[in-house]
Amino acid sequence: MNKTIYVGCDDSGYEMKLEIIKLLKDEGYEVIDCGSNDRPSRYPYYAAKVASAVSAGKAERGILICGSGIGVSIAANKFKGVRAAAITDSYSARLTRRHNDSNVLCLGGRMLGKWAALEIVRVWLSTEYDCGHHDGSLKLLEELEDVTMTGNVWCPEQPPYEEFDWNPNQTL
Repeated sequence: MNKTIYVGCDDSGYEMKLEIIKLLKDEGYEVIDCGSNDRPSRYPYYAAKVASAVSAGKAERGILICGSGIGVSIAANKFKGVRAAAITDSYSARLTRRHNDSNVLCLGGRMLGKWAALEIVRVWLSTEYDCGHHDGSLKLLEELEDVTMTGNVWCPEQPPYEEFDWNPNQTL
């Protein structure tokens, strides 16, 4: 497996991103940090950076973090060849690798504790795709993408600092 992993987040995933990057480096991975920091930011910019790298073959896998993991998953799945999964437990992390050959892991910075997130990353990285029975479904996804996706890639830079309504104490 390629030992390069692209990692990105919005502000709600920043602290978790730092912990994950440390784990990845300790495990011998080369990490490409696509941002963000702890200032208010919009997740589609960072999801696009990671997903476009995976789509283009610059990395076999990527990791994205937003508040719930759902937004970055939706954004990442807009890229051809990306199979992003929002995961909340290690069992689902194992299954999404074994059955779906997921290549982008999406986590919720406001939904998971540090140790749960790190265990999910470990399981996801160490689990291989089962092939066989599941190949038919992945082939159908490729056919679907060939029909529905144009191949154009959206990946603009986020403005240096975007003013928007943001409440760090907002509850889910």
